[in-house]
Amino acid sequence: MSTDTKFWIGFGDIHEDLSLLNDVPLLAAADGVIISGDITNRGGPQRASLLLDKVVKINPNIFALIGNMDHASIIPYLDDNGWNIHAKGRQLAEDVGIMGVGYSTPTPFMTPSEVPDEKLGQWLNEGYEYVKHLPKLILVAHDPPFGSKTAQLPHGENVGNQSVLKFIENVQPDICITGHIHEAEGEDFIGRTKVINPGMFCMGGYVRIQLQDGDLAANLMYI
Repeated sequence: MSTDTKFWIGFGDIHEDLSLLNDVPLLAAADGVIISGDITNRGGPQRASLLLDKVVKINPNIFALIGNMDHASIIPYLDDNGWNIHAKGRQLAEDVGIMGVGYSTPTPFMTPSEVPDEKLGQWLNEGYEYVKHLPKLILVAHDPPFGSKTAQLPHGENVGNQSVLKFIENVQPDICITGHIHEAEGEDFIGRTKVINPGMFCMGGYVRIQLQDGDLAANLMYI
């Protein structure tokens, strides 16, 4: 790779299974690891730390948020380590920002971190304040945008999030990494925004984001 190239690896819906972690190509060489939620199965910071310690041993540059299956008590742990991007944003490169929103809207399963749609919209606006000055943007949203293929259940119902959709339509980030709906792995576009749901990490899906000569691109990859 040229010296003008940076790249990041993203994945989520870990659900306490990192059995494929050592098989991710170039994970140690990446400029960062983006984790899009559901680190645990209804776990707290102690469980999350056991899992993320495995990632840190390969690559310590983590950008993470919780999903609905994670207890909110994980957020202070992420904050203490400088990893949290829920309702926050950070600068990845000269012209590139990253921001995120965790949790999900209510599910039939009464998971630990569910909130009303309006709350997700509030957090999206809070996170955007950190990075709105940057010309290129990566959005990490555990809950996928409504209407996209990344939120489509096999029988046809779309269970995506209205606030995430509205934010993407209005802001048009370059890339959105999402998850939550395991059966909806794939890629889609909302306007110019490329939306990628890599599915459950144990199934081998991940996202590779590359910045080369000023161009930001992302692709769904498989181990």
